[in-house]
Amino acid sequence: MPLVSTGELVSAAQAEGRGIAAFNVITLEHAEAIAAGAERAGAPAILQISENAVKFHGGRLSAIAAAAAAVARASSAPLALHLDHVESVDLLHQAHDAGFGSVMFDASKLGYEENVRATAEAVSWGHERGIWIEAELGKVGGKEGEAPLDAHAPGVRTDPAEAAAYVAATGVDALAVAVGSSHAMTERTAALDHELIGRLRDAVPVPLVLHGSSGVPDEEIRRAVAASGMVKINVGTALNTAFTGAVRAYLAENTTGVDPRKYIAPGREAMAATVAGFLGLMG
Repeated sequence: MPLVSTGELVSAAQAEGRGIAAFNVITLEHAEAIAAGAERAGAPAILQISENAVKFHGGRLSAIAAAAAAVARASSAPLALHLDHVESVDLLHQAHDAGFGSVMFDASKLGYEENVRATAEAVSWGHERGIWIEAELGKVGGKEGEAPLDAHAPGVRTDPAEAAAYVAATGVDALAVAVGSSHAMTERTAALDHELIGRLRDAVPVPLVLHGSSGVPDEEIRRAVAASGMVKINVGTALNTAFTGAVRAYLAENTTGVDPRKYIAPGREAMAATVAGFLGLMG
């Protein structure tokens, strides 16, 4: 079916009081697994390609974007294509021609005033082209190349009043907030601050986004979506953990094989099952 816009999927989820899961694409097999998992769950999903994934592909966005879009269009599930954690303005400006309807522009490493200025410029550019823009306020640590971040440290979490001012100043369509999760967690032990999520929901007039959801237990995600008002739920590391575990298990039992299809297939299936599992938490 045709690609659906991220904004449309997020708006529908928010109106119905449920979540919409967004899964990171690194390889073609990631995209295929996300589509298969969404079809299995009978649910919509977002395929997102990060700036780090683009760097993995030699800094070239076009090929992985075209592959993910082709997989999405061939699927019977409603799927959107999103460009994630973009810090480069040059990459942002490639989004429209590459077929993306949405971008997460990440100026969170900058000071507040500079973050506001850069994000407002990205929003202006995006809205002129019909592109939905997500941003981040607070420190959701754990990204590659960053020092470990204590999600409970003072000053890390997003302040509701500052978030409301930030959204008003930038015009963003959605806001990723720091509420206790962290990127790149391989164990699901994060404890979310649901009271803070509720205050952010009440203060901020746009949908809230949870990054680092791979490290959040099922019940915490269900509660964040159903009771606290979190809408877009980002999942990346959990797919990689499932894929790598399945590949390792196959190769441990088949030590002489050389055909990559033999071990990639169970890895892709493990990712599809993981996608379906997360989609079941969305309400």
